[in-house]
Amino acid sequence: MKIRFLLVPVGLAISFVVVTFAQQPNTPDPQLREALATLFKKMDDGFVNSDAPALAALYTDDAVHVTFNRPPIYGREAIQKHFEGDFKGLKLHFSHYVSKPEEHSPHVIGTAGNELWGTGEFDQTFQFENANPMRQKGHFLCVLVRDGDALKIKVDTFNFSGPAVPAETK
Repeated sequence: MKIRFLLVPVGLAISFVVVTFAQQPNTPDPQLREALATLFKKMDDGFVNSDAPALAALYTDDAVHVTFNRPPIYGREAIQKHFEGDFKGLKLHFSHYVSKPEEHSPHVIGTAGNELWGTGEFDQTFQFENANPMRQKGHFLCVLVRDGDALKIKVDTFNFSGPAVPAETK
């Protein structure tokens, strides 16, 4: 009988600890967060500069880029050709591209700490040749791997949070 009375407070205490830890945010490692911010800055610059080789360099050799309107693109070389096709073939130019990781990214996968995943949002202003500038926002998900102190993209995908709208001009 006394054991039952002891089990109730112990059970409540364990429940309180589990709920408390479950509600605490996943705070990413500051060095990983900085590496992610550096990766996204390089990506933003690559889009604004229409630099397909610089963008492709952010991916692993065996990366997969999943787009919204094409089959997945496999491998760094194919990803570079994809971006070259957008910039040269489609005559697509970005005048503004900003990626922002969500506050809890990146998240470590497994115990080795060499693989991570991250989510975030982007805001882009783009223009096709002889067309008006358009603005579009969206969200992304990426799987990353460590490459020394830097991160590289192993898999990425994105979606748009709405249709492209005419960009404000100054």
